[in-house]
Amino acid sequence: MSNETAASNQALKPFSTVQLLNFCLGFFGLQFAWQMRIILSGPVTEGLGASPLLFGLIWLAGPITGMVVQPIIGNLSDRTNTIFGKRRPYLFAGALFASLALWAFPNSSAIASKIAAFLHVSEPVFGGLIIAAIMIWIIDACVNAAQGPYRALVPDLVPPAQHSLANAYLSFAIGLGSVVAAGTAPFLKYVFNYQMSINAQFVMAALAFSLAMLWTCITIQEKKYSKSDSQETKNQKDNEPKISFVQQFADFFKSSPEVGKICTIQLFTWIGIMSLNIFFTQFATHTVYSVPDLTTASDEIKNMYTNTISKATNFSSICFAIQNLICFLVSIPIGLLSTKFGNKKVHFISLITLALTFIGMGFCHNPGFVLVCMAIAGIGWASILALPFAMLSEFIKKGSEGSVMGIFNIFIAGPQVLVCTLLAWIINQCSYTVSGGINFHWEYAFFIGSVTLIIAAVITNMIKEKI
Repeated sequence: MSNETAASNQALKPFSTVQLLNFCLGFFGLQFAWQMRIILSGPVTEGLGASPLLFGLIWLAGPITGMVVQPIIGNLSDRTNTIFGKRRPYLFAGALFASLALWAFPNSSAIASKIAAFLHVSEPVFGGLIIAAIMIWIIDACVNAAQGPYRALVPDLVPPAQHSLANAYLSFAIGLGSVVAAGTAPFLKYVFNYQMSINAQFVMAALAFSLAMLWTCITIQEKKYSKSDSQETKNQKDNEPKISFVQQFADFFKSSPEVGKICTIQLFTWIGIMSLNIFFTQFATHTVYSVPDLTTASDEIKNMYTNTISKATNFSSICFAIQNLICFLVSIPIGLLSTKFGNKKVHFISLITLALTFIGMGFCHNPGFVLVCMAIAGIGWASILALPFAMLSEFIKKGSEGSVMGIFNIFIAGPQVLVCTLLAWIINQCSYTVSGGINFHWEYAFFIGSVTLIIAAVITNMIKEKI
């Protein structure tokens, strides 16, 4: 028996609370960066001239890189044997390149101008927008490259009895990272009357991602492979039959009928959740604060709404901070409740609750009411970040953790394509006249999202969990 096989057969040691907190720190940094991208990509790209449809198309970076990058990186990380471990090289590289793109994104217009000057050509009309789109694609690709191997660390290192709890701790880290990311600028504004610039917020996100992930890479102990181990593993894999991605995909669904149900739950869930994540800041700006569409407005008109846009952006940040604060507070209790009552019961109630908040925001645009709805939505968000992965973990074959998480991510990323294209197109077609120009029915995103969340809840109730 090889050293690797012997090690895999040894029982994994339970994680203490301190170890679980340390384990999820890198995910804190990852979510910090991702939350900043969610909140502020809209204002940056709209300022560069992106319409609702074009904004949605730029958001395609997330789902497309998720569907392509995560399965590939997941498969590669399963087969990677280095002295640094299987997953850590991907965690560090993803954080490093994403951090560079996070710095560049809000400076896209300046970068485009410098490139044009270097090439001695006139800057294209959408030069800044093209650079911004490229940076978004790099950020999303690198986040996905780190996220899949990070999720695979749970079945790699944590005993099965703690899978739900470990995923709940990751949800805890996501909530905390989002709270700090979203809440810093509003806190500085309302407490110290200092408005943090968008550029500064992205630099903060880049530092949080790179430093937190570096800490994880240093402190998480994966199996170290010697040259002899690596050569032995290589020889074994050379003798194994080559399995195509299509075959892996088919085997994934053959493992249990429940796998297909869990994937369908994710599909409808993430149509709903991305309807919120992609369009909420625009909803806050244009619907809650009644700022007309400014994509084609003159600089004089844009300057008239500068203060209102800052208020709306801060309000959006507060809403996401409150949502993720609730996620942060309930994530571990949700893990404990799911251990006692089962994953599907807790997840069903959470999804129905989230759908009701969507319906509420769609009909009532009062800032206080929207804030309360976003707070309640944190319960559903905490469940989404943990329980589907916990349910899937019951059906993962040992040694295929990275590949499975990559394939599973297709059902998170794929639905986003519909949101970025079809839903963005619907909103783009639904304009109405307001004082100062036109506006769009951004609230339609919540009505459509509520329907898909209810469908996901119904399917959740059909899952047959292992006892």
